[in-house]
Amino acid sequence: MYQWRKFEFFEEKYGGKIPEDVTGEIQCCSSGRGKVVIGSSDGSVCFLDRGIKFDSGFQAHSISVLFLQHLKQRNFLVTVGEDEQISPQQSGMCLKVFDLDKAQEESTSSSAPECIGILRIFTNQFPEAKITSFLVLEEVPPILLIAIGLDNGCIYCVKGDIARERITRFKLQVDGVSDKRQTPITGLGFRLDGLSLLLFAVTPDSVNSFAMQTQPPRLQTLDHIGSGVNTVTMSDRSELIVGRPEAVYFYEVDGRGPCWAFEGEKKFMGWFRGYLLCVIADPKTGTNVFNVYDLRNRLIAYSLVVDKVSNMLCEWGNVILITADKSLLCVAEKDMESKLDMLFKKNLYTVAINLVQSQHADAAATANVMRKYGDHLYGKQDYDEAMSQYINTIGHLEPSFVIQKFLDAQRIYNLTNYLEKLHEKGLASKDHTTLLLNCYTKLKDVEKLNTFVRKEDGIGELKFDVETAIRVCRAANYHEHAMYVAKKAGKHEWYLKILLEDLGNYDEALQYISSLEPSQAGVTIKEYGNILIEHKPKEAIDILMRLCTEQGTSNGVYLSMLPSPVDFINVFVQHPHSLMDFLERYVEIVKDSPAQAEINNTLLELYLSKDLNFPSISLSENGLDQTFTDQSVMSKTGSGKKKIADSNDTIEKNCVERQQKGLELLKMGWPSDQEQPLFDVDLAIILCEMNSFKEGLLYLYEKMKLYKEVIACYMQNHDHEGLIACCKKLGDSGKGGDPSLWADLLKYFGEIGEDCTKEVKEVLTFIERDDILPPIIVLQTLAKNPCLTLSVIKDYIARKLEQESKIIEEDRRAVEKYQETTKNMRKEIEDLRTNARIFQLSKCTACTFTLDIPAVHFMCMHSFHQRCLGDNETECPECAPEYRSVVEMKRSLEQNSKDQALFFQQVKSSKDGFSVIAEYFGKGIISKTSD
Repeated sequence: MYQWRKFEFFEEKYGGKIPEDVTGEIQCCSSGRGKVVIGSSDGSVCFLDRGIKFDSGFQAHSISVLFLQHLKQRNFLVTVGEDEQISPQQSGMCLKVFDLDKAQEESTSSSAPECIGILRIFTNQFPEAKITSFLVLEEVPPILLIAIGLDNGCIYCVKGDIARERITRFKLQVDGVSDKRQTPITGLGFRLDGLSLLLFAVTPDSVNSFAMQTQPPRLQTLDHIGSGVNTVTMSDRSELIVGRPEAVYFYEVDGRGPCWAFEGEKKFMGWFRGYLLCVIADPKTGTNVFNVYDLRNRLIAYSLVVDKVSNMLCEWGNVILITADKSLLCVAEKDMESKLDMLFKKNLYTVAINLVQSQHADAAATANVMRKYGDHLYGKQDYDEAMSQYINTIGHLEPSFVIQKFLDAQRIYNLTNYLEKLHEKGLASKDHTTLLLNCYTKLKDVEKLNTFVRKEDGIGELKFDVETAIRVCRAANYHEHAMYVAKKAGKHEWYLKILLEDLGNYDEALQYISSLEPSQAGVTIKEYGNILIEHKPKEAIDILMRLCTEQGTSNGVYLSMLPSPVDFINVFVQHPHSLMDFLERYVEIVKDSPAQAEINNTLLELYLSKDLNFPSISLSENGLDQTFTDQSVMSKTGSGKKKIADSNDTIEKNCVERQQKGLELLKMGWPSDQEQPLFDVDLAIILCEMNSFKEGLLYLYEKMKLYKEVIACYMQNHDHEGLIACCKKLGDSGKGGDPSLWADLLKYFGEIGEDCTKEVKEVLTFIERDDILPPIIVLQTLAKNPCLTLSVIKDYIARKLEQESKIIEEDRRAVEKYQETTKNMRKEIEDLRTNARIFQLSKCTACTFTLDIPAVHFMCMHSFHQRCLGDNETECPECAPEYRSVVEMKRSLEQNSKDQALFFQQVKSSKDGFSVIAEYFGKGIISKTSD
């Protein structure tokens, strides 16, 4: 004990005499729920507040109060005291339970709490003895377990609800009762561990325990040496603490635990916030010393010489000592900051660290103490120990504070150690990773570099910024380490970047991409595919084909949606031949790709372009690129000129072959049974125009039914035979053609200014056959060509005049017929108006019986019996249907005259629009005017 350091971690708050309101000798004390409870020898109970002022009091027992305990869960006070005897046979010793929240309904000057239960302690079954100890355990409310220790080694136990008198009583025996020697119970303690309950009982000769969950409770003797009164307490971990003159002993469930050799007779013992409280009689000076022991840190937190102590308790965060002369002393623990300042002034940093750890201070406070200790060691130039303290502050102290110190001191080994720990805890930033790797490279410590990047190989994630580590290793030419980090972290782009840009290992790059999952391989090939296409076109295209055509799994998910070749077109920049090869191979395998239109557009552009050669195309592609690269040099020699000529022939041949492929693609992409093509028509037309691809342009115009544009192409090339053949194909109205093409063709020959007699005669044959143009228009059109003579159209004009003469003669005869019919109608109308009609029919037109009166005669010379006609019949039943049809036809014609769209459609679709107009006038539709 005397080797332990002493500190002033506690301080006296206040002291003085107990208020005079507390009468009698103090027998017992208790604390809890913010008040101190004192039981006196005169039977009164007094309550003191936080300022040690008298708060209230009442008479609990008529004679004296021996023991009391203020419960924590409920505001109950349990007392053991002596009252007046009712009879000589009955003991006056009783137990009372007071409800401090309820007051008695009595008109007294000071209201006393309600006593909810009274129990006589001694009965016939429980003989009277001196009470030496008392303890109450609050079980599930309202159940109480009360243990009363006697001087004969017995323990009387009461369990139940005392207020409702629902209790059970039983007796426990520690030692056999002997007439020669008494073994009093000097201390009691409850230990609740889950469902098991243990009762410790201490006598001067032994330490025992009762297992209360068994019936009857099982006795176990833990030690054959005991202790006296007031030297038994319980720790916050439910350990029994027994004080003896030679030492303080701790007891667990199964026996004696650790002991502490604090010499001196123990007068009082207690436990407060992990501290052991002892009032010890100093054998040298004969005085009583109150010590506060910090057992974990092996120091005396406080020491004070006191008078004779009668009671010790803890309340309001203070330790309260009550002496025999009714004096009171409150001792409080200092705050952590004050204790640390005290230790820092003495440079006791180790003690300070142990103190904050034992007090369960927050990590930031602990780190602050370690930082100060590190600063102290750093000032003493003990860099290794200082760094060990700084390492413990990781996560709470800014790393730059430590790094700056050791940069200045040029302690690169300590700095490396700190940075390694920073990475192990996952708190390193990119800059820290850069600095650590630079330290490794500066020290040329390849072994540590290997350990750093390969730590926990294959287990967990890397505890540093991956990209930073890759950049630093790459810059220091540690390519192998950089590649290892990139591969383990799944940074495929970095792995390939090093392989391709730094090492130029294209074969390994291709193998690595092939080993990746389809989704990851697609991302990497987009990034570095251009380099691979330049150096390894065939292998790169094979990988792309597998990605776009073979289904697989990615992260356990079955891939049904394959990437489109369009997504990889950008990797073929300046490599059109490889792109063409890739797309051709794809369309051979996949016939119904969702991106078929985009693929066809790209292939059309490649097929129709006149020049696909760029300086970066490899020699394997037809062997033309190197020729073009060195063309300026080779042109100076004869052999060079010959090579250029040969290469030009090859280029022209390849161009023709590609154009044929383009035409086949146009036809396959727009079959006859399909309305919409599988390519962009506008783009295809532009490509054909730009590259002067006549066949493709004619095919597109024809599919789009732009027949005039088709013949315009032939006109531009002055291809007369092709022009006439085209018109024969496209100008036949019976096959859906446009007959007006012959008129455009005639106009072309009329303006060409060349002798084209043969062609004109052939054109006139079709114009005459389909009656496309009037002869006057034909004459006016051909008159513009000075190279044509009248003999070209002589036969045509003769045939047309003869045909027109026949038509005129037929029309003249029709006119005469209509005039005669009209004349007869007018004469009949006039006759009806001016002359009388004689009806001579003798039979009914309807029933053919003899006509009798009443009869009805119509102007059409039909007669009927009146009975054969319907009611209100005003028309002749025989002539009415014909008349109605004529009226309905006239009404329909009048209605159609209002439908302008129908009229213009008939004019447009008719070969002779004038005849349609004349028909409308002849039927009196247009000529009729309205107001």
